[in-house]
Formats: sequence, structure tokens, C-alpha cells
Amino acid sequence: MLTSLSIKNYALIDNLSVDFNNGLSIITGETGAGKSILLGGLSLVLGKRADLSSVKNKSEKCIIEAVFDIANYNLKQVFLEQDLDYEPQTIIRREILPSGKSRAFVNDTPVNLDALQALSNYLIDIHSQHQTLELTNNQFQFKVIDALAKNSELLRDYKHNLENFKALNVELKDLKSFQSEAIKEQDYNLFLMNELEEANLVKGALEILEEEYESLNNVEEIKEKLSQANQLLNDDQLGILSSLTDLKNTIQKLSNISNKYQELFNRINGSLIELDDVYLEIENMQDQLDADPNRLEEVNSKLQIIHNLFQKHNSNTIDDLLTIKTDLSQKVQVTENIDSDISELESKINGVRKMIIDLAKQINQNRKKAIPELVDQLHEILVNLGIPNAQFELELKQKDEFYNNGSDELSFLFSANKGSNLNELKKTASGGELSRIMLAIKYILSKHVQMPTIMFDEIDSGVSGEISNMMAQIMKKMSKSMQVFTITHLPQIAAKGDVHFRVFKEVADNKTHTNLVRLNQDERIVEIAQMLGGNKMTDSAVIHAKSLLQ
Repeated sequence: MLTSLSIKNYALIDNLSVDFNNGLSIITGETGAGKSILLGGLSLVLGKRADLSSVKNKSEKCIIEAVFDIANYNLKQVFLEQDLDYEPQTIIRREILPSGKSRAFVNDTPVNLDALQALSNYLIDIHSQHQTLELTNNQFQFKVIDALAKNSELLRDYKHNLENFKALNVELKDLKSFQSEAIKEQDYNLFLMNELEEANLVKGALEILEEEYESLNNVEEIKEKLSQANQLLNDDQLGILSSLTDLKNTIQKLSNISNKYQELFNRINGSLIELDDVYLEIENMQDQLDADPNRLEEVNSKLQIIHNLFQKHNSNTIDDLLTIKTDLSQKVQVTENIDSDISELESKINGVRKMIIDLAKQINQNRKKAIPELVDQLHEILVNLGIPNAQFELELKQKDEFYNNGSDELSFLFSANKGSNLNELKKTASGGELSRIMLAIKYILSKHVQMPTIMFDEIDSGVSGEISNMMAQIMKKMSKSMQVFTITHLPQIAAKGDVHFRVFKEVADNKTHTNLVRLNQDERIVEIAQMLGGNKMTDSAVIHAKSLLQ
């Protein structure tokens, strides 16, 4: 329940702070006194969009704070879902800064408006004249029936499966679209992949082929240079090997004289051995070196294939081509397996569809059982509210469509007069009848949906006399199990309140201010007497006011 509300710097309110009790609280005041301002401030706390134009002093921030006692309403899970800290005494604060930006806090934790609105749905129901029109809205009508049908868990499961069903269908559509495009590219991707496979690409192959190509392409020059090297090494008179042999023999004669000459000899002998090995290697190369035009053409062809692939795939290395080959292989494989994926997804969709159909059938059956109970209760209440011949007919038809709340279509027909044809509620009911029907529905809902607080904003519009007295009795009954506020112009309703507040305007320092005060018993008599007879109170109006209060 709402235990306190404070408003600073909002519209015509400078600084207002008021405490509330449970039971039935009445709010009265002349037209234009500021009751809508009070509701506007409360709506901001509950997540309504902020507007800088609502701030009284634009140089200071506007602060609206409400305290709710929610210890007995099992709302911990709601706080958990919204990632909020739960407190039995929950404080919601809304600030509008001079810059026009707004901030919201739940128990001093910053929250966005979506989370605030989600939470406020469990805290207070503000029923305005505009909401009376919701009575003609199909979604609201279903909400009423589902409350009596106890469909909340079924609807939660249905919506979860419906979301999954829609997501799977989007996935299937995307997969089929991908398949359509993939089929177009399949042949080309397969051709490119086969082309890369036929090239027998191996890491490092390019360098080996290029080296072999250079050798085969320059075989005559290589032969000539190797022959020259052979002659330089092995000429009988001027050859390096012959001269180095003479050098070795000369130094060998000194090796016995000193170790340093022996060391020099060893170095020369080592060089001779190394050069002799080089000579043998050159001879071996000469023996193996033959011109091979066919092999040259083969190597050149392989190199050309690789360079063509570089150009086609805009790459520079064989590693790049091998990566491209792997990617193409995956695309081809995906395309080849996509039929299986589609079949598996379609099977999953059919399974979810069956669950949705089963849930929709159960929801439909529960609604059909609840409708007669709703009609009976509405008729019983409306008899007491001055519509004794009210007739309702609720037609429920299950369709093959999946709506957000099941597969049903609902016709909510009404007639206020005996013998009249039933027609859609919005075409048949007057404003006063809609108000009374809405009150009856709120009363019925209060027995099935746990709501800490409800506020009626002139739900008595269009009614008077004994009917207003009956409406007050219904609100009084509701207040036994929940906190009820009602903003009213009717004395019969105002007299039924456990607590009475008056909204009024006053002028101070040439400025108009709105204020709210709690009335004591004598002040209530005056207020109700003025509601009965105007500002000029008569003795009869005072007597009548006392009678109503008693």
C-alpha cells in the first residue's frame, strides 16, 4: 500500500508531504483545484514520461517520492526479475533536473523507466476516466476473463513457447534464404574448390618450384660456370688443388720444428681436404646436370597455375590459397548439409506448434468455464448499481491463429434494457453505464488479482443519488482487502471514506499554490455539506452531511 507521498516543485505544488492509511481514502476538491496535478505527480513516480514544463521553478529540480509498504504482497520475485533490491518499505523517487533530464530510483538504486513501469504494475492501479474506455478493449476483456479462469501460468507458458515459435520460424526463413543463395553459388564454389585441390598445393612448394625452374632454365650457363670452377681447382699446373698440395708439402717440412708450424700445416691440410670435397661435389653436379625441356615445361606450367590462382583469389601466398580452399570446402559442406538442417528445424517447429496448440486449448477451456461465473457476478452487482436488466453475452471462438494471449476471438456483447438487442459494449453502453460496469469488474478482479492499491479517478462520473451510494458500498467492500483511493464529486461517496483529503488552491505572494490536507470530523461535515449545497451552507445541508457520515 501507498504509505506516503511527497512532491516538491511540481506544477502548482511547492512542497507537499502527506501520509496515507489503508482502507478507503476520499479525495475531494473543486474543479481545477489540482486533483489532476496530484495524479500527475503520482504517475511520474510510476514511470510516466517526464516533461520539464511540469516543473514549477525551472532553476530547481523537481522531486517526487512515494513510499510503499509491500511486505505482505510476495513481490520479491518481481524485484529479482528487474534486478532491484527488495525492501519491505520500498521507496520510489523521481527527479526532473533543470536540464530537462529525469532520473528514477527504487530504494536508492537507479532504474530505467521500463523497469519502473514493470514494477509499478504490481503496486498501484490508477483508474481514470480514460481507462473506462479500456473496458471496450478486447485485451482488457481477456484480462478479466483470464483472472477468473486462473490462466496466468498457462499464459506465461504459452507466451514463452510463442516467442520461441516465432524465433524458430525466423531462423527457418533465414536458413531457406541462405539455401537459395547457396544453391546459386554451389556450382561456382565447388569449381573453385576442385581447382585448388587439383593444384596439389603444399606449404613451401612455391619456393621449391621456383628454384627448380631457375636451375632448368639456366642449365647451359650453370654447366659453363661449373666447368670453369672445375678447371680452376684441378688444372695440372695452375689448379688450386695442385698449388695447395705443394703448399701443404712445403709446410709439412716445418711441422717438426715447432708446434706453430704443425698447427699451420693442419689448417692447410684441412683446407685441401675441404677443397677436394668441393671439387668432387662440382664433378658430381656436372654429371647430374642435363637439359630437360619437358621437366622445365612441367615446372613452368605448375608455377603458372599457382600465379593464376594468386590473381584469381587476390592472394600472395600458398598459405592464403590453402585457407581459401578450407573456406570453400566448408561452404560446400554447409550447402550439402542444409537440407538436413532445415528438416531438423522444421521438426522442432512442429513440436513447439503442438505445445502452443495444446496450451491454447487449455486456455480456451478455462475461459469457457469462467465466462458464466463472470456474467453472473456482473449481473448481480449491476442490479444493485441500477442496471437491473443488464444482459451480457460473451462469445469465445477458437481460431487457427496464434495471438499473443491464445487462439481465441472474443465478442463482448451488452444490453442495458430488457428486450433490446445485444451489441458491442462500446456501441451500446453509455458513459454512466460503462463506469458502473468498470467498477463491477474492478471489484470482481480485486477478489482474484492481488493488488496493494487502487485509485479511482471520478469513476462515479455520470451517476448520482442511490446509485452513487451503492458504488461507495462496493468500494468500501474492496477496501477491506486492499487500499482504495477515490477522487469524487459526490457527497454520498465522500461520506463512506475512512479518511478524507481535500485538494485546494490558495494564493500567496501573488502566486497560486495547490495543497492537500487531511480533514477532521468537523471539517468533513463542512466539506460534504458544501458538496451538497454549494459554498453557502444551509442547516439542512449540514444535517444531511452528518447523516451521510453516520
